[in-house]
Amino acid sequence: MSTTRSTAAGKVLEVLSAFDREHPAQTLSEIAQRTGLALSTTHRVVMELAGWGALERGEDGSWHVGLRLWEIASGCPRTQILRDVALPFMQDLYEVTHENVQLAVREGTELVFVERIAGHRSVELLTSVGTRFPVGSTGMGRVLLAHAPRDIQEEVLGSPQRAWTPHTVTDPRTLRTQLDRIRREQVFVSDRQLSESTVAVAAPVRIGRTGPVSAALGIVLAAPDAGRARGLREPLLRAAYGISDELGRRTRPTG
Repeated sequence: MSTTRSTAAGKVLEVLSAFDREHPAQTLSEIAQRTGLALSTTHRVVMELAGWGALERGEDGSWHVGLRLWEIASGCPRTQILRDVALPFMQDLYEVTHENVQLAVREGTELVFVERIAGHRSVELLTSVGTRFPVGSTGMGRVLLAHAPRDIQEEVLGSPQRAWTPHTVTDPRTLRTQLDRIRREQVFVSDRQLSESTVAVAAPVRIGRTGPVSAALGIVLAAPDAGRARGLREPLLRAAYGISDELGRRTRPTG
């Protein structure tokens, strides 16, 4: 038994970690099976979490994440200011492109999507707010990886890369060349790397125009419309620069 699982807090985290996009609702038995906890322990932890509002029970008897967790997560300092600053620029970018506009941050060797705007006719995506992917899997992820610390880059490049499609670049040497190009050119076009039906155009968001990269901004369009990708470079960069400048102003020390 792991040290984490042997503590009361560890058991709570085990139960909460059982819920994800693929498993949004589960029965008590399913939670116990996914966590490896005894059914009696699972029942006790779930009841405590439900009493606090972290879990809620559906009409069919299954459990899902409660509103209380969303309330707490929405106040995350790392993303709250970023989302507040970015959303107006993302809305403007959507009005110009009428395509999916996404914002993501890096956490270790993964990226997490923190905001998204999509229209009725936008191409369907594998990603959504709150989902995680390996940082090397998406166009936005590769932008973040290109500006990540060297140890993160080496960890990713030294690990096997999943081939999501026949077009996915998995060769470490090719990826290194790609990351160098991203640092030089700022904008990266990801052609059917994650899905054969989509092409993404991504750019870094900094804290100030020359500060550290804090996020990636991206536009995702249908693969048959890939010819438009080059024309999206300028509006994407304008939006990314706008967010960067405003982040720099918001985080600049006063006094």
